[in-house]
Order: sequence, then C-alpha cells, then structure tokens
Amino acid sequence: MTICPLRRGALKSARILLSALIPVVTLIGCHEGGSGRYTVVGYFDTLGGTLRGLVGSGLTLQNGTTTQFNGPGANGTNVQFSTANFNTSYDLTVATQPTNPSQTCLVANGTGTASGGLSSPSNITNITVTCTTNPPRFVYVANRGSNNVSAYTVDAARGTLTVIAGSTFAAGNLPVAIAVDPTGTYAYVANQTDATISAFTIDRGSGALTAVKGSPFPTGPAPTSVAIDPTSSFVYVTSSDAGTVSAYSINSDGALTAVTGSQVATGTTPSSVTVGYYPDTFYVYVTNQGDGTLAAFTANGSNNNSSGVLTAISGSPFAVGTGPRAVTVDPSGQYVYVANATSNTLSGYNFNNNNQGTPAVLSGSPYKTGSSPNSVAVDPLDNYVYVANEDSNNISAYALATSGALTALAGSPFAAGDEPSAIAVDPTGSFLYVANASGTVSVFAITAGTGALSAVSGSPYTAGTLPSAIAISD
Repeated sequence: MTICPLRRGALKSARILLSALIPVVTLIGCHEGGSGRYTVVGYFDTLGGTLRGLVGSGLTLQNGTTTQFNGPGANGTNVQFSTANFNTSYDLTVATQPTNPSQTCLVANGTGTASGGLSSPSNITNITVTCTTNPPRFVYVANRGSNNVSAYTVDAARGTLTVIAGSTFAAGNLPVAIAVDPTGTYAYVANQTDATISAFTIDRGSGALTAVKGSPFPTGPAPTSVAIDPTSSFVYVTSSDAGTVSAYSINSDGALTAVTGSQVATGTTPSSVTVGYYPDTFYVYVTNQGDGTLAAFTANGSNNNSSGVLTAISGSPFAVGTGPRAVTVDPSGQYVYVANATSNTLSGYNFNNNNQGTPAVLSGSPYKTGSSPNSVAVDPLDNYVYVANEDSNNISAYALATSGALTALAGSPFAAGDEPSAIAVDPTGSFLYVANASGTVSVFAITAGTGALSAVSGSPYTAGTLPSAIAISD
C-alpha cells in the first residue's frame, strides 16, 4: 500500500483589487505502478464582494488570516477579502479600523459556510464592507508661551469650537509640538526647554486630558517635533541640539519607553518629523532647518513596524529648500511636501518612484508660497494642500493632482490670523484649523470641489499665549 504525502499550497494575502474571485485548488501527484493518481488535499473558497468608501489606510479584516487594504485603490466590486477552508464556517470581521483619516468600517453578510465543491465552487461574493469617515471631536493646541494645552470640542457640522471644561491643561516648559495617536486615546506634547514629552490620556467622552503615569518622559536635548506611526505603536521625536530622531514605544497605558538603538542622526537642527505608510513599509521623514535637507528613513519591521528602529534611505539626507520648517506626507503615502521658511517655497517629492524609496522632484516644484511658510497639511481626501505663512499672515492653497503635482487654487493665498504657526485639516476634509501665534485659533470651511477657504462664524477662538502646534482627534 502506498500512502501519498500531503502538502498544502501557500496562499498569499490578497491586497489588490481582483477582477474575479478564483477558487484555489492544490493537487498533488502520486504515481503508482505507472498509473497517475491525483488527490485533492486543499480547497479554499474566497470571501469577497464590495468595498465602499475606504479613504484611510491600515484597514485589516480578520478570518483566521489577515488581509490588509492600503487606501482607496482597494474600493470596488469583486474584491477578495480573505479565504475560508472548504466546508467550514467563516466570520469576517474588522480587525483594525483605518486611519488618516480615521474611519469606521462595517461588514455586512460576513458570516456563513464555505460549502462549495470542486464541481460547483461556492466562492462568496455578497460580502459588503462599508467605510465612513469619523467626524472631528476635539482640537488641541500647544501654547509655548503659557506652557499649557488648550482643548476644545468640535461641532462636526459647523466646525465651531467650544472650550472643554478644565482647559487649559498644564504641559512642560516651552511646549512646541503636539500629536494625537490614531486611536484618539493619547496626546503627546514635546517640551523644548525641559527636554521631555508630556503624555496625556484623552477622555473619549469629554476630551479632557489626564497626565499618564510617569509623565513627562525624557527626550534628547531641545525636542522640536513629535509624530506617531499609523499603528499607534511608536512615537518619533526630533532633537534639535543633538541632530537626531528617536523612537519610543507606546505602552498599553500610554507611557513611553525609549527604543534601544533607535536614536539616529538626521542633519543639522531637525525641526519637523512625520510618518507615512506606503505598501508594506513605514517611512519617517525629518526636515533639517540648519542645513536645508530632508532625512528619510524606513522603519524596521515592514508593515507591522515591529521594532520602531529607523534605517536611512540610500542618499539621505536630501537637499531641499533653505530653512525647511515642516514636512507632511499625503494620505497615499507617495508624496512628501516640505515647507521652506527661508526660501518661501514648498518642495514636493515622489518618494516611492519605482518603489525605490528615493525622491523624484514633482512637476513644478518648488511651488511659491507666502512669506515664511512654517506648517503644511494635506486634506485626508487627498485633494488639497495648505501652507501656513507666518510672516504674511495667510494660507497658501493648492490642488493636488494624481501625479502629486500642485496648482495654486483660485483666491489663494487666503487671509489668516496674525502669525499663523500651525495648521491641521479635520478628518472629513471639511474644515481647516489654524493656530495663530497672536493667541487665537482660526477655523475655515473648505469648499467642496474647489478647496477655497471661508472663515467660520465665531472664528477666531481664544487660545493660550503663543500657540505653536495643533492636533485634531476624532
């Protein structure tokens, strides 16, 4: 008697839009006495259907194995979500909700039995995953002159702000940067004079801030910027005096732990850090104000960013404009924009040209801005780019083409408050929030289809002394 060895074919996780849902069958040959026999040893039904409304990144769906979708390219019909073993039940659920912007995705028709056979495959095609963008709930402003954080609730329909009970919340000395993790659970503030990071838990009901146990946490000398990776696993902090960027892991209670070996050189006087995600890889970008460069890194661990340690991209740092003050990445993870405060320009790059991770200058770059651009933001729908110009008291606005190239909007620049120091776009792409060094927060409605800005009734709102950074939480 001959027993044929059984082997199972490996199946890769589906991450792309499929034009058809194809059953997977593994056939193993076993020859005996010159006659051929084949035994079916593995059969899978695909779990598929329709994906709607996905504009964020990082959505994962769970049914034994995890399938990741990375951005709006996955939307459509005939999308394969996962697989199920033949003649077994399945229960497709959302494992991780997308971020940037924050979204909530729901699964319909996600349960059943994969009961097909070789002669009559029963690939599932009626599952629907529908994603909606979460409206903004809270706005936080770091005030470097009064050493505290102003906190507001947001009227999602009108964009207006209301001061949260207990605001302002004490930070360290000279808070110059603030970031909220993608889950909306924690806020982190860089205190430049103290060389610390203040960590706060966000009350999901009221928006009030409570210091995390052990806060503040030490950083390198003169921290200038803080950013959080899309998985809410790591905080990245630039140190102006040391010329470095360092990683800190976020513990389950929001406390920070320095990642061993994570401190890496950037350039002279790093001023801003941001994190982007492009299929399977996290990228970290740092502007170096002192030498006019942009440092670019990949984060070890690929799509799970398991270590947080950074590795410089070949050729980094790269020359940009003079006095680069701020950097951001568009939601697709492809395009990087740098605000150059001294040269009054905005530089644009495709950092995933041919998937090499090295920059290609975008058509028309550098783009003219107002005087002393010091903050840049891309709307979560990937349609517009906005730049705060501190010395000319206005906001430059651009349309973002699919190539990443920018074109100035009609009416740009738009008047802002005195010395706009930081800007942020709400998760729905409906409102722009501006922290003005004069001690206020301006709110603008973003006109759908044109990107034009118009002041919201009641704006500007009072903040602390010398607001320097702003963050929005859903």
